[in-house]
Amino acid sequence: MMPLLKGAEQALSDWLARHAPRTAATVDPAARAALRQQVIADHPDRAHDVGFLRLELLRRAIAGAGEDPALAEPAYQTFFEARQRVSLYDDVLPVLERWSKRLPLVAVTNGNADLSRIGLSHLFVGVISAHEIGCAKPDPRVFHAACSIAGSAPSDTLHIGDDPRLDFDGARAAGLEAAWLLRPDVAPRHSPTAYGAAPFASLDELESELRELAGERIF
Repeated sequence: MMPLLKGAEQALSDWLARHAPRTAATVDPAARAALRQQVIADHPDRAHDVGFLRLELLRRAIAGAGEDPALAEPAYQTFFEARQRVSLYDDVLPVLERWSKRLPLVAVTNGNADLSRIGLSHLFVGVISAHEIGCAKPDPRVFHAACSIAGSAPSDTLHIGDDPRLDFDGARAAGLEAAWLLRPDVAPRHSPTAYGAAPFASLDELESELRELAGERIF
């Protein structure tokens, strides 16, 4: 996920350099972080909505640089479009295709990934997005909403995610089973030893363990 976000950030920076050069020259990472915190402070009820936060941040940054705040919308769209250019790991599509034939899959996101644009929507029975439900992981309501769509009790549901705090700890606190997926080419956000669970390096590896636990009848 992080390489993708970095690419989207670069696409946004390139766009700002062309269309809002004063903003590009004056708003560095520290300034963006400060602006984001200010937006959250001003709109605590929207803290879960990353799309709103980024758009409002851009509007304030552009206006603060003395440029047209109307540029915020096309700037955001540039980021959003780049955000959807997902390159899947080789194991993702085969594993999801196998699982979707046997189990109801629900996508859960704190961000604004669009499964239709990515090309995966046909494999999922539903999507839980933080900006639509009004809260974000690790809030238990997110996980329980996903269980509701799947028609599964929390104790019978497995949540797979890449963030040990938001995904692993969050799902476990909500009564779900959880698996932490950490790709070898992605730096961990937290120390694995701090969470009492070793991460899986791929969906293939996770699927192998699930087959040992649940048998071929499910996986």
